[in-house]
Amino acid sequence: MPLGNGDIGLNAWVEGNGDLCFYISKTDSWDDNGRLLKVGKVRINLEPNLSGSASEFTQTLQLMDGMIHIQYGRGDTAMVIRLWVDAHHPAIHVEVDGLRRVKVTAAIELWRTERYALPSIECSDVMDTPDHNAPPGSIIVEPDTVLSQLPGRIGWYHHNIKSVGPEICATIQGIKDFERVDPLLHRTCGVVIMAENGERLDDLHLVSPCSASHRFSLYVLTRHPATPQQWLQAVDAEIEVCEEVSMAKRREGHQRWWREFWGRSWIHVTSADGAEVSDEAFCVSRAYALQRFINACAGRGRHPIKFNGSLFTVPAPGAPGDADYRRWGPGYWWQNTRLPYISMCTSGDVDLMAPLFRMYSKDLMPLFKFRTRRHVGHGGAYIPECIMFWGDLFSETYGWTPFEQRSDKLQASPWHKWEWVAGLELVFMMLDYYEHTCDKAFLRERVLPTAHEILTFFEQHYKTDQGGKLVIHPSQALETWWDCTNPMCEVSGLQAVVDRLLALDKKLTSAEQRNFWSALKKKLPDLPTREVDGKAMLAPAEKFDNKMNCENPELYAVFPFRRVAVGRPGLELGIEALNYRWDRGDSGWRQDDIFMAYLGLADQARENLVSRAKNKHSASRFPAFWGPNYDWIPDQDHGGILLKALQAMLMQTDGQKIYLLPAWPKKWDVDFKLHAPGNTVIEGVVTNGKLVKMTITPRSRSKDVIVPVNV
Repeated sequence: MPLGNGDIGLNAWVEGNGDLCFYISKTDSWDDNGRLLKVGKVRINLEPNLSGSASEFTQTLQLMDGMIHIQYGRGDTAMVIRLWVDAHHPAIHVEVDGLRRVKVTAAIELWRTERYALPSIECSDVMDTPDHNAPPGSIIVEPDTVLSQLPGRIGWYHHNIKSVGPEICATIQGIKDFERVDPLLHRTCGVVIMAENGERLDDLHLVSPCSASHRFSLYVLTRHPATPQQWLQAVDAEIEVCEEVSMAKRREGHQRWWREFWGRSWIHVTSADGAEVSDEAFCVSRAYALQRFINACAGRGRHPIKFNGSLFTVPAPGAPGDADYRRWGPGYWWQNTRLPYISMCTSGDVDLMAPLFRMYSKDLMPLFKFRTRRHVGHGGAYIPECIMFWGDLFSETYGWTPFEQRSDKLQASPWHKWEWVAGLELVFMMLDYYEHTCDKAFLRERVLPTAHEILTFFEQHYKTDQGGKLVIHPSQALETWWDCTNPMCEVSGLQAVVDRLLALDKKLTSAEQRNFWSALKKKLPDLPTREVDGKAMLAPAEKFDNKMNCENPELYAVFPFRRVAVGRPGLELGIEALNYRWDRGDSGWRQDDIFMAYLGLADQARENLVSRAKNKHSASRFPAFWGPNYDWIPDQDHGGILLKALQAMLMQTDGQKIYLLPAWPKKWDVDFKLHAPGNTVIEGVVTNGKLVKMTITPRSRSKDVIVPVNV
């Protein structure tokens, strides 16, 4: 079972002997190779052994409280364990209670006990090469350090004594003179375990003596840069603050956070007719709730959610390596990274978007600007598709030819060489955030500066034709079409971003900004179209060739950029593009479900969504551990698409307009609460195809809600 507080994550299970085990992970536990490591593993043993109560054993994930509840036996012999990751402190709590007196031992179980070479190298590992032929043993993993001489406590840490990637990447990529603190060197992350009346047996074992009640707290902290001693001092300070609050009050505050989270929004789907449809509705509802829970468990940390496993990777059958392994490695691909976030405005989980915006629009924007000037010789900023968390391109992507020896300073890999859509999508998502929250400071300090840099890049990078229109060439349409002119993603993104900026209240923007946007708008080409069998439809680009992957960039005008959607002109262009798309699918990062919903195709969207909700990892018991699909386990792209598709079937927004039930199947009833722009909340109930209840807050927004006439 997964558990977490947004920054610290657990994979927890009970073994056949009755021991509780859990892996601990953290959003910023990067090692000296730039890999996101598990922090470690802990075992909780009860003595006398309670595995004989297996027939009366239960392990329950209590979503409403953000806890795992484990019970051995019944009645006078029952023992209960509550496991939770404190929503307000960097702490894991293990509470054991019952009428029997037992001894409880916490044991540290580490696997990084000595230096070793990685058995495989993934695409974004710092030593990977364009031909994926890195020398064996070229990535060395350093061991953890077990703490000693901690009275009444035990613990361990991982301290980066070297930094492998940043200097290599910066030198090859021509950005060595960009001033920054090394993101890896002296990063220290670890855990200190303490217990009420705890007795330290040795460096790896802490015992809570025989009693009917036990309390363990595990404090998990990262500091960068920090010596081990500085890290330990920081842990001690956190312990002092946390321990001033009683366990009962900590638990109460934790439960309150989770209950408020579940009260923000919901979508509960039930059947309008028949058992088969009821099974479909249950699978979709459960998948929606559990994926949103996983997002909350990993979405409040220092860095964005990792699409390829989030915090919840475990050793997988057939995978090389241990619990630290994840296919594709430590890097961030924008097209994958955005997918866990695209539903968060509508669910009201805008707080979970902070790590994404902080990394891309704040922490790394100075580097993006510096690199743009260095690589292409003009202003603005482009955001590469593939970056490490500190902003450098993957070694494999940029290539290993030194910067000074290149005439073309851009990355060598053709998979993303001319793919510029990340910046436009980032700004579009930030505008969604502003529209929903009405946070003027965020607009002024984050959205407008980011938008200026991204739009300046396009305005300066491409020339205009005789008609004064930008000619976006050379370019590509995602990873799929490598030889393009005026690709749909960039054209629809530019149109959408500029129009939304111009629609902002003039009191919030300057005349200089509006003049720039208006001038750029006049230069933008039309959405590209093509004709097949006498039918007009959206096209991947004005000119496109050399198909290398299986995305559908022509439908980016539908989503994410919503130029063609319910309530907008050209809907048939999108429907025909969907009908004639080259590639189809309902798993992983494939967005067909969302395209169908935004085009108002209720039955197709339902069929795809149900298939997605039932497509879990066969070797995982947890119903929302998807994958591996194209990514890894649990696949956060698969779940992210599921969340947004279900929302878009139920509600879509366009500026101030709110479209209810634009693609809702008649076979499903629903009880929902969702968020719309303008701090608007809509609750409703649909029964037998009819909207039987609706509450809109504030009521003044009722005039903007559009419901199909037959509903």
